[in-house]
Amino acid sequence: MDDPEQVAAYSHAGRIDGVMSAAYLYHSAQISRVIQGKSRVLDLGCGPATQLGQVAELNPEISFLGVDLSETMLDSGRKYVDKLGLKNVQFQHDDITVLKSIPDASVDAVMSTVVLHHLPTRQHLDDCFRQVSRVLKPGGAVYLTDFGRLKSLKSVLFFAYMNAEHQPHLFSLDYERSLRAAFLLEDFQDAAKRFLPSSVGVLSTFQVPFLIFVKTPSGDLPAAKAERIKALRASLPRTYRKDLDELRFFCKLGGLDDPIR
Repeated sequence: MDDPEQVAAYSHAGRIDGVMSAAYLYHSAQISRVIQGKSRVLDLGCGPATQLGQVAELNPEISFLGVDLSETMLDSGRKYVDKLGLKNVQFQHDDITVLKSIPDASVDAVMSTVVLHHLPTRQHLDDCFRQVSRVLKPGGAVYLTDFGRLKSLKSVLFFAYMNAEHQPHLFSLDYERSLRAAFLLEDFQDAAKRFLPSSVGVLSTFQVPFLIFVKTPSGDLPAAKAERIKALRASLPRTYRKDLDELRFFCKLGGLDDPIR
């Protein structure tokens, strides 16, 4: 995504205090648990760094590198982390199916949130997972999450436009296109089995794989960090807090640990 208008709409509607705030906090809590004890984390397709910024704020002891194919997105991300005053985030232009700038076995963890559906083919998904395995140190952590392909067009349209009155039309339209472009749960399961370490599992939301998670087991958070996440949940507007708790519920039914205890 390099069109300035699209980037501006996406960045504005998708910032941390917008309609996606519940999802951001859920992923930030999950990621924080997965990467505990790690020192260098790679974020694939970091975009405007909204998710990355929150994770980096919660984990100031960890160094983060965000990569993206869009220079416009990277510029937006740099400005955003500068605004937050973060010193533990860097950015690099790269293709997540190649990662030519990332040496073998050089990162302790790899994260990615709602990016993989932008890959045009299943072969690109395989290439991405192969690169994750290459750059990851032995015993490294993984947290990759994305939409799963829904079987019903009615479901796609419902999820895409459920918050349409609160966000720019371009954001809703991009959301619809993303849901249509998503890979199947079986695609993630097969790619993970073929390319990722055996410690990586594939989980999804209960019954309907609206969200899919490719991840290593979670660890426990330090008490202060866990309390910080609870405080962020409490600070959400009531509607977004309800969204977060519903997401926690359906993910827990799908087999994921609740990251906000």
